[in-house]
Amino acid sequence: MSELTTIARPYAKAAFEFAVEKGAVESWNNMLFFAAEVAKNEQVAEFLAGSASVQKKSDIFIQVCAEQINEHGQNFIKVLAENGRLVALPAVAKLYAEFKADYDKEIDVDVVSATELVAEQQDKLVAALEKRFARKVKLNCSVDANTVGGLVIKAGDTVIDGSIRGKLNRLATALQS
Repeated sequence: MSELTTIARPYAKAAFEFAVEKGAVESWNNMLFFAAEVAKNEQVAEFLAGSASVQKKSDIFIQVCAEQINEHGQNFIKVLAENGRLVALPAVAKLYAEFKADYDKEIDVDVVSATELVAEQQDKLVAALEKRFARKVKLNCSVDANTVGGLVIKAGDTVIDGSIRGKLNRLATALQS
């Protein structure tokens, strides 16, 4: 997976810089998301891995995407096809979305709790996290009974483990030292 990310990064960066220049960040995000979903399709993935010519692969891929991709997006697909990188489209779309979130000063935060958070708790958490990260926060809440109590917060590379399970694990490690 990291190899695909390495391959996809320059394409995602180029697409993002082009989109910013043209003032079309959101439309490029939509195009890349759609193209990535097409590339994930089992039949399309088999076709892309096959021995068809580069021209045929790009033409059929563009036909499948039809009016969901504009002229610039079609050129982008052709460049990916010429370089044998159409299979990296899902990774390109993911990286592009990360560039867009950074550009929009947004961050996705995954919160795992032992019980479901009520709206008031979510609002307080969003306010605190927006202050900490200096970005607009989008919460993705989930429930895991193994957390026991407290929260585990994941935002990008940052993990804040305020769960009772995490505290017990740290205590056990400290006692074993």
